[in-house]
Amino acid sequence: MTPTADSQPPNKSMLIVTVDRLPAWILPAWGSTWVATPILDELAASGVVFDRVLTPTPSPHSTVRDLLGEGQESLLERSVRDGLSVSIISDQPSIVETIKPPDQADVTLVEPACPDQRPVDESSTGVAKVCEVASKIIASDRPDVVWVNLGSLGVCWDAPKKVMDIYVDPEDPPPPEGCSVPNRRVESSEDPDLIVTLRHVFAAQVSLIDRCLGGLIQEFRLQQDGAEATLLVAGLRGIPLGLHGWIGGTGHESEDQLPFSETMHVPVLLVDSKKRMAGQRYSGLTIPADIGLTMRELGGWQAQPLASQQAKSLKGLFVDWQASSRDRVIIRSASGDAVSTTAWHYIKPHQGNSQTQHLLYSKPDDFFEQSDVTDRCKTVAEEFCAVLGHEEGTSALSAWTLPLTAATQKAPV
Repeated sequence: MTPTADSQPPNKSMLIVTVDRLPAWILPAWGSTWVATPILDELAASGVVFDRVLTPTPSPHSTVRDLLGEGQESLLERSVRDGLSVSIISDQPSIVETIKPPDQADVTLVEPACPDQRPVDESSTGVAKVCEVASKIIASDRPDVVWVNLGSLGVCWDAPKKVMDIYVDPEDPPPPEGCSVPNRRVESSEDPDLIVTLRHVFAAQVSLIDRCLGGLIQEFRLQQDGAEATLLVAGLRGIPLGLHGWIGGTGHESEDQLPFSETMHVPVLLVDSKKRMAGQRYSGLTIPADIGLTMRELGGWQAQPLASQQAKSLKGLFVDWQASSRDRVIIRSASGDAVSTTAWHYIKPHQGNSQTQHLLYSKPDDFFEQSDVTDRCKTVAEEFCAVLGHEEGTSALSAWTLPLTAATQKAPV
């Protein structure tokens, strides 16, 4: 059934969950067949999955500003001005500070911690503590709008052994001692089984987050007295896990890593308060600013995107399944720049980067960007290179708007 507009005023109750270092590829809703996330799967079945959300920068601060907005136009500020109560809970203070939350919002910061020894039970893990604090605030204060930000995925993998045992086989190399996230280059002599083990540990941490979110979401829904609310779960950036020569991402050396999709492709699940688009997927290219603009409009606010964000509203998906699809995403990072279309992912390293050769990957077949086809598709690579260089001395938006030829919109035959 096609979703239709509703004359009733929108329900502005919202639960927003942002997770730093959560990539799209690890989740079943994006094709993973070996990781268990039943809570996120349920949200995917009751909402819309945005297949290809790419962050224009690897900065989580930029991504969260695009999702929630800033200043008088932010989703949280609009909520306060409408008389709604707002609660913010996070273990990542710098992320909260970057959006400058309204003075009227209740902000609770949970001290991040990474124990030397792996906890025996889930309740002692960092993510469980944040979700427990958030659940108690929801139960006692019953806020209308709740934003929970989880930052531990990038700094502490403390899933208990019983969760890890689901993924780590006895014949696999044992994972490193402690809970700290590895952050190092992957050498050619590296045991590939050890890299696989680290990915399994990461998967256990993702499953732990999913389990903890279950209680949080249940408590929020319980406090809505039967009324539906808008639910958003979004990753702020991914994390390198050995696919391109690096694992982890907390040190300065990791800034040399190019903008591959394992870092830039993030998950976004949106459950509309009126259950429109339930169980649907949107395959168009999307950026976090599109989601942020759409969220504000679904809340009943007229919102104008900043010109620098190049945001496109997707509200039409919830009215008549119509949305204007973008033809590219421009990515800028300290190590290199990239252009993504539905058919290609092109990377241009900056001068001084250890990787000097331009890289071109065919999409969607080469999901993990393992086969560089620059030599076979030089014309396409040259066009993308010209697009990225077009910003020099001109408008900052020109790379987003310069016309593309048909060759950049279809994969090679």
